[in-house]
Amino acid sequence: MNFTDLHLIEPIAKAIKEQGYTNPTPIQEKSIPEILKHRDFLGCAQTGTGKTAAFSIPILQKLSKNNFKSRHIKALILTPTRELAIQIEENIKAYGKYLPLKHLVIFGGVKPGNQENALRNGVDILVATPGRLLDFISQGVISLKDLEIFVLDEADRMLDMGFVHDVKRIIKLLPQKRQTLFFSATMPSEIQKLADSILNNPVKVEVTPVSSTAETIKQSVYFVEKEDKLDLLTHILQHDISDSVLVFSRTKHGADKIARKLQKSNITTEAIHGNKSQNARQNALQNFKSGKTRVLIATDIAARGIDIDELKYVINFELSDVSETYVHRIGRTGRAGAEGTSISFVDGLDLLNLRNTEKLIGMKIPVVKNHPFHTENLVAQKRDSNNKPVSSGSEKPQSLRNKKNGPAPIGYKKPHNKNFTRKK
Repeated sequence: MNFTDLHLIEPIAKAIKEQGYTNPTPIQEKSIPEILKHRDFLGCAQTGTGKTAAFSIPILQKLSKNNFKSRHIKALILTPTRELAIQIEENIKAYGKYLPLKHLVIFGGVKPGNQENALRNGVDILVATPGRLLDFISQGVISLKDLEIFVLDEADRMLDMGFVHDVKRIIKLLPQKRQTLFFSATMPSEIQKLADSILNNPVKVEVTPVSSTAETIKQSVYFVEKEDKLDLLTHILQHDISDSVLVFSRTKHGADKIARKLQKSNITTEAIHGNKSQNARQNALQNFKSGKTRVLIATDIAARGIDIDELKYVINFELSDVSETYVHRIGRTGRAGAEGTSISFVDGLDLLNLRNTEKLIGMKIPVVKNHPFHTENLVAQKRDSNNKPVSSGSEKPQSLRNKKNGPAPIGYKKPHNKNFTRKK
């Protein structure tokens, strides 16, 4: 199918053509016609499948028929993070380039004055995070009485970040007569209940479940001891990769530490995480997009919404304890059918996460041994048919070895008393 088959109006067709769009992704192909029919919609689609265009393009087309003499909020797009909200508004700006519609993004973490002034001047499409939206509603700055379309994006992330109660408060303030579009990468029971409570006989579409990764992404694992990870990352960036790279860190402290190490090696690097100010985060993201910064170190929450055209490389400095996060991380590359590369550093404490991740995605990720920090200690931990470490002969598993029988597992520290617990 081609975008011309979706019967889009000429201003939108022209704008998306300028963006280089020719063929809609599966979620776009299935959602745009149904949303244009005024149907409620439930889409289960992971990051990188093109769902922002899937709901924003039909919203723009529907609202293009409105009378623009009065400016009241006709469409509200609610999303969990500032980065994702900004990204959505940028896409709306691109797709609606030749339409007279006014759009605005509001979020916390910055002074509200400019956002408030823009709202008072009138807005057709509002993209918002829950906290700032509720603040403006309570102050009487925002009225949703004229709302026609409500989009709840990244619903599962709303749950993860503790925003579900805020979302429910907002839903109670919406007009009963409206079109509701609900998007989520996963459908845990609480999110399914929320969807059932606000959708009216919706069209249901599931595209690329969270357990799958794009076939265009080349995945690999590098076994490396924890203390060598920074040196390995520096080596790869200096000798193997010359393009921009998005690196995922498990913690904010870790992101800053990685950034400092790379900066000392004269690799332009910035970190983006929740402790950074909104301006700092936006500047870092813009520098990365423009190529001024070659490497961006991000935590998972801060990275949600990072949408960078033709990003070729994602590196997991460590694997997340949540297997689904791996799919979201590497989905930052290989977007919309493009090719990408994902590299994951795995030390002894990451082996369980690796096993769980491979079980989720239904494949064993190839191990790259051709690097100067490869460790056979991890390779020696063979796997059975269920991908679990096993021993051969009378040899004890790695986790049970002591000094007498061989080296302790990487990262292991001997307990100094019976109340010892390993620091995570």
